[in-house]
Formats: sequence, C-alpha cells, structure tokens
Amino acid sequence: MQVSRSWKDPFIASGRLRRAVVMATPGALLACALATVAVAQDFPARPIRVIVGPGPDIVARLLGQHYTEAWGQQVVVEPRTGGGGVIAAEAVAKAAPDGYTLLLCSASYTINSVLQPATTNVLRDFAPVVFAASSPFVLMVHPALPARSLPDLIALARSRPGQLNYASSGNGTPPHLAGELFKWMAKIDVAHIPYKAAGPAIIDTVGGQVQMIFAISSVAMPQVLAGKLRGLAVSSRERSRLAPDLPTLAESGLPGFEVIGWNGLVAPAATPRAVIGRLNGEALAALRQPSFQARLVAAGYEPAAPNTPEQFGEQMRAEIAKWTMLVKETGMKVD
Repeated sequence: MQVSRSWKDPFIASGRLRRAVVMATPGALLACALATVAVAQDFPARPIRVIVGPGPDIVARLLGQHYTEAWGQQVVVEPRTGGGGVIAAEAVAKAAPDGYTLLLCSASYTINSVLQPATTNVLRDFAPVVFAASSPFVLMVHPALPARSLPDLIALARSRPGQLNYASSGNGTPPHLAGELFKWMAKIDVAHIPYKAAGPAIIDTVGGQVQMIFAISSVAMPQVLAGKLRGLAVSSRERSRLAPDLPTLAESGLPGFEVIGWNGLVAPAATPRAVIGRLNGEALAALRQPSFQARLVAAGYEPAAPNTPEQFGEQMRAEIAKWTMLVKETGMKVD
C-alpha cells in the first residue's frame, strides 16, 4: 500500500518510522543472506533439466554428466527444437527461477535478441551462468573457384559483383550473419542462399551449386581434409586447434572479424545468485579437468577459460551490440 504524501501521520512525520526501518534493515538483510546460503547449500535436491534449442546438445550432455557425478542428482537434457530457439527459450524463461531448469544458450539467442526482440531477449529473460565452449566457423569455397586465400576470394568477388553466392544453414543463423559480416567488412556483393540445415547447404557447396559457405568446424573440417572443399580461414579471433592449418579472417585482411559458435548455460532471470554461483563453480571444476577438455575437443569444441556469470553476460552484451550494428549498417532483415 502506498501512503499519500499529504497524509500527516505523526509517527511518520516525526521520523520514528524511518529510523525503525533503518534499524531493522541490517537484521532483514542478514536473514535474507542466511536464507540464500541455505538455498545454495541444499541445491540441488532433485533432478535438473537442461533444455536445448537449435544446434548440437553435446555440451549440455557433457556438463550434465559432470553435474550428475558431482551432486548425485540426474541431469536430463531435453531437446525443444523449432522456432529458431524461441520454443526452448520460452520454456526456460517461464520456468520457476530455482536453478532446476536451465537453457543451453548459443549464439543463436544473441542474434534472436536483435532480429526477434519481441520473442527473445537473453539479457532480459535470463541470468547468465557460465560460458562453456566455443567453435569457429570455417570459410570454405568449392575447389573449382580460383581463390586459394581470403584476399584472392575478396578480389574475385569484387571483380564479379553479384555473381557469387554463399550458403548458410538458414536465415538468422550464426553462419548467415558471419556471411553478412564478411560481405560488409570486405565491401563485396555476394548473394545469400539460405538452407533449412547445414547438411543440405554443405552438399550443394560440394556439388558446386553454391560457391562458398561458413560452417562450424566439426562439420567443415571433414570436407576440407577430404579435399571436397577448400578451407580459406577460420572466423575466430585467434587460430584454433580445431583447424590448425588455417589462418583467421582477421589476420587475412579483415582486422577485428570474429564470429564463433558457442554454448553456455543460462537460468531464468530471477534465479538466486547463490544458486547461479553453485552451478558456475561446478561447471568450472569440469572445465579444469583435462579429461573433460579432451571430450569437448573430440566433439569439436574449444573449452572455455574460467569465467564468471558477469563475464558471460558481458560477452552476450558485446555480441548483441555487434549484431545490432550490423543490422543497422546493412539493413538486413530475416523473414
């Protein structure tokens, strides 16, 4: 109930109520702190769900296995495909904020926060838990294309404006935006050919119907090693052990270029900080284990360096700022 400022209750007017509230505040804060600690100490007391939207679920399964072994509570990985991640995001955003329902977050969700802000906003709807793993995209071309380096490709595209095209796994996906960022930074005119998944896009690039493609390293490198496609560069800021013979786009003529596929965990927005801390701490314990790192690398992911929820949140803010800039500069839209 809000008290009108015009009502002159003598207790309020004398300031005694204000002093009483101030005196009570330390005790109230202590009680809240103790309650929060108790919640964290009891967590988890039942199984945890990790909901997965678009993309592979291997990072969720590896983290889930570690949580289960560490805490003795089953972690269930639950796919909720469709809607470009919207279905999975809504399921977690509406769940009880108690740490028992998590979302395997990826670059798709920061993109959706820009392209579909009415349905998805990772900064508004979720609390970051931990950044877990990443993987670069590989820029590949058909072997018949006379381009053996990124500068060759840029020069070729500039000499044939509008005549070359690139495939992606769909409108609004990270490979799509990697392609659009490449076009904008290189100042080239290349047509986008969206597919419904990475598989068909790769097949048509191998077949020569499309000239180039950005694909996640675990999908791309078998094609490169088999000689079916020519790898030119990786999209990460630094060279990757997942594609050790390839330079970065940044060092090949596009300074500052960086687009990565990544996975991390987020929880509903109001999840207690102590629970978030417990989830983060145990995930970092996993990421420090050489055996866990080896499993991630075998699955096509670079293990993340130790990070706090706040650092993960800053990373997502930086991505959203980048995609917001790209959309503004290019006027791109996703139907």
